[in-house]
Amino acid sequence: MVFSSIVFLFLFLPLVLALYCLCPVKYRNILLLLVSLLFYAWGEPKYILIMLFSTVFDYGNGRALEYLEEHQPDKRKWVLCLSVVGNLGILCFFKYTDFILTNLNHLGAGLPLIKLALPIGISFYTFQTMSYTIDVYRGVVKPQHDFIAFAMYVSMFPQLIAGPIVRYSSVEQDLYRRTLVSRDMAQGMQRFLIGLGKKVLLANQVGALWTEISTGNTLTVAGAWLGALAYTFQIYFDFSGYSDMAIGLGQIFGFHFPENFDHPYESKSITEFWRRWHMTLSGWFREYLYIPLGGNRLGVRRQIINLFLVWGLTGLWHGAAWNFVLWGLYYFLLLLVEKLFLLRHLKGLQDWVGHVYTMFFVVAGWMIFANESVGEILHYFAAMFGLGDGWCDHTAIYQWYTHLPLLILLILASTHLPKRIVSLVWNRIVQPKLAVCVRYQEEIKFTVISLYTMVLLILSLAFLVNGSYNPFLYFRF
Repeated sequence: MVFSSIVFLFLFLPLVLALYCLCPVKYRNILLLLVSLLFYAWGEPKYILIMLFSTVFDYGNGRALEYLEEHQPDKRKWVLCLSVVGNLGILCFFKYTDFILTNLNHLGAGLPLIKLALPIGISFYTFQTMSYTIDVYRGVVKPQHDFIAFAMYVSMFPQLIAGPIVRYSSVEQDLYRRTLVSRDMAQGMQRFLIGLGKKVLLANQVGALWTEISTGNTLTVAGAWLGALAYTFQIYFDFSGYSDMAIGLGQIFGFHFPENFDHPYESKSITEFWRRWHMTLSGWFREYLYIPLGGNRLGVRRQIINLFLVWGLTGLWHGAAWNFVLWGLYYFLLLLVEKLFLLRHLKGLQDWVGHVYTMFFVVAGWMIFANESVGEILHYFAAMFGLGDGWCDHTAIYQWYTHLPLLILLILASTHLPKRIVSLVWNRIVQPKLAVCVRYQEEIKFTVISLYTMVLLILSLAFLVNGSYNPFLYFRF
């Protein structure tokens, strides 16, 4: 079940909201746990036991760390090792076994594949439960004694499938001290509907163009670059839209999830891009891998090794395929060049130079990410740089002509510009005219935003009812 489905919008969410509002406060955690398990079981009932095992496993690790703190503190590190090895072992078994066997078979091993389906969301909830144990070990958070509350944190349906990766410390207080506030619930719904609009009205439309180009028989330079731009915008609005919906849903239920995107396509360096893109994942790797390995504190040679490990694993985290590994190593090389040399020189240049350079490599990088085999990657890059089926054809001209308004809209929507324009209009034109009713300015502003999000809802529903193209890219991770 995805957030942009009719079943979720008209059946699941309304029923859950009604039950949540009617439920006594002391039973709301167990209600959210039950509906979250139902949400997960809707799409993958047989793998719900894996998520429950991870939950019990790290709940037990947290309690064990607390016990050993008082009685045998020197043995706490063994519990931490057990948690890390156990969590990564489960993740690797389900996500990477066939990848390893396939590569061994290429060397002549002749091993049968186990052909296990990837449990939905396993990469996200595994990182969450593992970070909980690490934070308990470090003393950042106290062990959770209430199993229902901990299980609800792990399985909470707004962030269960595709994040953001919510560390336990971010919601520790919300597990018991959240309240239903009508204004917060309304703002959460507004955020949800904005995310829905991103997903349905923008990501789905440009995603159909990417599918058309990537599955076509010919690929010219003009067509290849249009396809690269289409995928660049599809993955951003698809994932950031889902993150907006997750954050909005969390706010409706009284939780405060971390932001996951901050207009990454405005970045002026690759380093800045990764501070703005999938912020909870990059923050996780920085906090639990890069810094513990020594970061940049142990000299250049060690920094290079640390960057290599972090970005190789970042690529592998996204999927069990060589294109993801290559994508991670691609960013390793870019960041290495930046940190050791380029950033010093970018500071003296105009901002637009850094922005153009960054977006060129980001767009090119998405073509490594999107194409599943090395052969497909090379074929696509060959087409982008003039070694494919020519420079242009009638199909590419037609696709550019018919999709140019959408591309302009996507470019604008991926920046702060729309928000700045709205803020300028409000502050310079609307607000002065409301000076006589200062008391109601915030209410009027809130009403305008509500009307805007209702329009997004109506348009999104119209597209969902009339269209069949409604994928979600990050489900496979």
